Amino acid sequence: MKRRMFVLGTILFCFVASGAFAADVFSGNWKVNVVKSKYDPGPAPKSATSKIDAMEGGLKFTNDGVNSEGKPTHSEWSGKFDGKDNPVEGDPNRDTAALKKIDDYTIEISNKKAGKPTTTIRTVFSKDGKTRTQTVKGTDAQGVKVNNMVVYEK
Repeated sequence: MKRRMFVLGTILFCFVASGAFAADVFSGNWKVNVVKSKYDPGPAPKSATSKIDAMEGGLKFTNDGVNSEGKPTHSEWSGKFDGKDNPVEGDPNRDTAALKKIDDYTIEISNKKAGKPTTTIRTVFSKDGKTRTQTVKGTDAQGVKVNNMVVYEK
C-alpha cells in the first residue's frame, strides 16, 4: 500500500511539474529582436518589450515600446485560454483579444477593433524557453493588410 501511494504521488508530482514548466515557457520578460523580425507593411518599432505572467488558466500581457515615430507605447490585457474576448487597454489597433492555447508551446490571439476581427497572432515558444516567434496576419484598424513575423528573446 505504501509503495502504491509513493508511485501515485510521484506520478502526480511529475504531472503538476510538467504543467508548471509549460507555463514557465510563456512567462517572462521578452524583448523584440528587430533585426530578426519582418514588418510588412512596416515600419518596424524602434523597440518593444513584453512581460508575460502566468495566471490561473491563462496569461497576463504588459507591452511597452517606442514606435517608429519615437513615441512611447504601452498596452495591457489578460485572458484565460477559453477563446473569449478580453478588454485590451492602450492599443490603438485593438479593443479586445481572445486567447487560445494550441499546445504546450503555441498560443493564438484573435484581435478585434469595435467588434470587427482585425488580426490573428500565432505565437510559438521555443522548447528551451528563450525565443518566441509571432506571426501576425490580418488587417489593422485602418484596414491595411498586415503580415508580420516578430522574434522576441529573453
